[in-house]
Amino acid sequence: MNAFKYLFVGFVFGIVLTKSEAVSWYRIYEMFKFESFHMYGIIGVAVVTGIIGVQVIKRNNLKDLKGLPIEILDKEKSSTRYWLGGLFFGLGWALVGACPGPIFILLGAGFLPVILVLFGALVGTFIYGVLKDKLPH
Repeated sequence: MNAFKYLFVGFVFGIVLTKSEAVSWYRIYEMFKFESFHMYGIIGVAVVTGIIGVQVIKRNNLKDLKGLPIEILDKEKSSTRYWLGGLFFGLGWALVGACPGPIFILLGAGFLPVILVLFGALVGTFIYGVLKDKLPH
């Protein structure tokens, strides 16, 4: 039954992203050319929702499904890691036209060439895992 809840939320998330056109390569292309506010609006809503969610968790000392307190640790003060990570993430997003969530949504919608994108994302993640200790953190 637990897996069903997560599967259901995943389906709803996929439908929302598809209907909002957040998985559309054209919308992402428009965003990176600063021709449309559409994607910036979606990202802005996600950021505000995240801020509200984190504040609700922190202020109400909410617990997870197992009854354990949810701990949200402070970010480290170094900025190099965030700039480099954001640069690589943004470049990949711009080149491919999809961030990690929409990769699975596009596969589910039948866009099979996205298998190559998924493979590239997995290889990139693997390479990061291998090099993690040698990178500036």
